[in-house]
Amino acid sequence: MLTKSLIEFPYKVKNRPPVNPKSRIQLDSKSWTNASGLAEDIRYYGEWMKQEAYKRIGNLYPDLMLPSKYGGGKAKVIAWLYCRSVKCKNPACGIDMPLISKFDLCVKKGKEMHVEPLVEPDTNRVRFIVKEGPSPEKKGTVNRRGARCINCNTAVSLDYIREEGRKKRIGIIPIAIVIEGVRGRVYIDPHPSQFPEIQQSDFLEDIPATQISGYFNPPIYGFNTIGSMFIPRQKIALETFAGLVQEAKMKCIEDGADEEYAKIVATYLTLGVGRLANRLSAFAIWNTTGEKIEQTFSEQGVAMAWDFAEANPFGNSTGSWISTLEWIPKCLEQLPANFGASYQRDAASKDERFNNVLISTDPPYYNSITYSDFADFFYGIFRYSLRNDFPDIFSTLMTPKSEEAVAAWHRFDGDRTLASHHFKNKLHDAIKVLVSQANDEYPITFYYAFKEKDIEKENEEMFTAWESILSVLIECGLRIVHTWPLRTERPTGRKARKNSLASSILLVCRKRKEKELITRREFIKELKSQLPKAIENLKKTNIAPVDLAQAAIGPGMAIFSKYEKVLEADGKSMTIRSALQVINQELDSFLSSSEVNMDAESRFCVSWYEQYGTKEGNSGEADVLARAKNTTISKLLENKVLIAEKGKVRLLKHDEYDANWDLDSVRIPSVWYCTSILVRALKTGGEIEAARQASKLRSDLAEAVKGLAYRLFTIADKNGWTDEANDYNNLVIAWSEIQKKMVEFLNDSSEQLKLFE
Repeated sequence: MLTKSLIEFPYKVKNRPPVNPKSRIQLDSKSWTNASGLAEDIRYYGEWMKQEAYKRIGNLYPDLMLPSKYGGGKAKVIAWLYCRSVKCKNPACGIDMPLISKFDLCVKKGKEMHVEPLVEPDTNRVRFIVKEGPSPEKKGTVNRRGARCINCNTAVSLDYIREEGRKKRIGIIPIAIVIEGVRGRVYIDPHPSQFPEIQQSDFLEDIPATQISGYFNPPIYGFNTIGSMFIPRQKIALETFAGLVQEAKMKCIEDGADEEYAKIVATYLTLGVGRLANRLSAFAIWNTTGEKIEQTFSEQGVAMAWDFAEANPFGNSTGSWISTLEWIPKCLEQLPANFGASYQRDAASKDERFNNVLISTDPPYYNSITYSDFADFFYGIFRYSLRNDFPDIFSTLMTPKSEEAVAAWHRFDGDRTLASHHFKNKLHDAIKVLVSQANDEYPITFYYAFKEKDIEKENEEMFTAWESILSVLIECGLRIVHTWPLRTERPTGRKARKNSLASSILLVCRKRKEKELITRREFIKELKSQLPKAIENLKKTNIAPVDLAQAAIGPGMAIFSKYEKVLEADGKSMTIRSALQVINQELDSFLSSSEVNMDAESRFCVSWYEQYGTKEGNSGEADVLARAKNTTISKLLENKVLIAEKGKVRLLKHDEYDANWDLDSVRIPSVWYCTSILVRALKTGGEIEAARQASKLRSDLAEAVKGLAYRLFTIADKNGWTDEANDYNNLVIAWSEIQKKMVEFLNDSSEQLKLFE
């Protein structure tokens, strides 16, 4: 449905004017190009749905009186905030203990707000009050190890909470209400009138929620249907909006549309209800920095949400119907509306309609996303609204799953090895068909964005992600001739705080013609000759360090895949796994070699960082290492990269670099010091401050800084130091913008020098 909506429907309505009565008066004054008329109809009938829904359930979403200190008067609620609860195990206590991950509501500087729990002695219930300022409690009451009772401090295990969930005994407690104020968000105490008793609906209860440990966790806690992932008011709202789609379609026909056009309008309105569900579930959390509701699927999966936000579908903020729907017409207005067609079929079955074609595709990502399981969250809504319009597409109660090319171990009783074989076999069948239908004049391109784990740690009988796709491409007679990293990912929201890939790797393939064999030794020799050039070219594009290891697979596999076989010493063919290990070793060797030309202090810092990070180590050991690197501890202290006290030594963290320090603060700044200063400048003052500092660097030193950032990212990433890895990654990503802004500072310096000539 998404693909049809992007490439098929816009062409069918190209240059067609809207049918709604409000827009008809603009027909003479406005030219409706491409899908702009359709976009206007979606807005109109979407607004009609909102007004009609408000007539039916608006009483469930009352406005609130603003406190006098915020200006008074009625105001729209943006969100209702809750936390979950279970009965305390301590018989002497027995309260419904709140399970809350944090007490902060807003962490913006100068606008901090938090909640404080109070136990009412008469009722033994917990209520929350809103207070200004940051929370004195830095942690909530629940984490990955378990929970604690705020009343008696009894520890409660996650197993107990899960068991209570399976018995349907996890409750919710209102913690705050967020209102539209004159000058921004206003947080107030929960008000009983805002939480009416609502009869349970069975909407979406017939669709099971698949338990996928680590990827889809709600069922572990008893939320085992899609319907159970919504609280009663949310379900009523979704059922109402989904039910109004067909009414909007009929209204569109009454206004002059034909059946086909009205069906297309209904499809986009249904997509809007799907988008609404994404922010209107009991697993959509409150973003305390952005002061907004995050999507349920803000990451590659759904974790257990201990505290969550309920959006107001009749408001104007994130999570409301209108703000959610508006993205769809905005997108339509940008589409070219050229011819396209979308077919749903098995990629492993040959279709004679598609021979001699150009192929550019995005294969499934191993086990990152089990698409059909996640799609069930939306499928029930789509089926409810559109099953009569698209009976073939919505013929099943849930999405089909058995033939999906994905390493979903939960479908193999937890056996990851069997799941990996299923993925590889299905992928092989599909790519074999693609290769047979491809036009030989054009390359076949595959987009891939999967961050591989250390393959040395995997089960020998288990195929890994990159191993699967690369072996399948080669087995199907393809040679990888080139790779391009393409910035396809949008690292915002919760992804911004994670060490996620920023790019997809585009594998450019052609059918292999050579039948030549080479030995392992010859392969490594060719790799050593060509891989450094390829990596340097990648670095010149400022490829993000997080993407470098994945991108380097390309030029390495280009060498490997051009030969029919690479022979090991025993005469057996080198496996893809072995080839990947060799490529990674050569990449590490190349990045390590950059240290040779660095100053002595930086070489010490890199070696120390590799062993200890920013933790303390023995000063005697540091002294030995410093001498080996031709420097001294006293010089490192003088040049402000080290702290030494009580027989211990550690590297300064970025945040510990004094705000007044810059590249003039030490006599001869080391590459390490320069890199640390630029990281701190980027974090505290953005690209402008980083550019101001970088403008003082010699060009060769600037390149050394960027090279060191790549090296330090690799070390931090391997050790799981996510925050530090992100710091180095962000520096490289921002490098081109820093360079552009550096010109302004360099020009200013030249003008100032002229004043003294």
